[in-house]
Amino acid sequence: MPSLFVDNCNNDHVLSPDGEGLFVSHHTKEDGLSRIYKIFFDGRMPELVTPLAPSYLHGITPDGKMLAYCAERNGEYDIYTIPTAGGNETQLTSALGLNDGPEYDCDGEYIWFNSVRTGRMQAWRMKSDGSEQTQMTHDAHWNTWFPHISPDRTKVVMLAYHERDVRPGEHVPNKNVEIRLMTGSEKTGWSEPKTILQLFGGQGTINVNSWAPDSKKFAYVRYKTTL
Repeated sequence: MPSLFVDNCNNDHVLSPDGEGLFVSHHTKEDGLSRIYKIFFDGRMPELVTPLAPSYLHGITPDGKMLAYCAERNGEYDIYTIPTAGGNETQLTSALGLNDGPEYDCDGEYIWFNSVRTGRMQAWRMKSDGSEQTQMTHDAHWNTWFPHISPDRTKVVMLAYHERDVRPGEHVPNKNVEIRLMTGSEKTGWSEPKTILQLFGGQGTINVNSWAPDSKKFAYVRYKTTL
């Protein structure tokens, strides 16, 4: 797929539900900062969505009309949304410290994200308008990143770093990490996360949602151990 001038993308990307292309985070040449673009499978010129930078893409609504992303504005990293066609962005979080990894569930009702506001990085959830911000994990020794909810809304996988390996706000590569699973529902509540996989990875292992449509498996990146 030709991406033309959008050629310095990081690992944040989501498929457009209409099948036209991908939304990506691209570090632009003028200042090296990340902005969100839509690139098209048919080779059309990419379209800029977020003129303000840095903006790091993470989620899209099921109808493809809104994006959710982490952005630094005035020295603080918070979660924002913006129409996929461009326009004004809306700030959803304001807690001090890093708020990152926002992702819509398959109904577009909730946004799952991770936040360091309690002193350790944990998984959180809020309504899509930013209300009802609720802590979902309370890991004593882990920094939890990028909660990804399955299409059937009964499973959440997330990346976890041990507290001795990183500071709470870091998600770096080349670390021993774990992928953890939490199960439940709105009616039954949610379980405590349990480790289902130990691997060498980190940043880039599972940054965006990679669940299969049937919610039975997900994809991730394992690094070769070279250190």
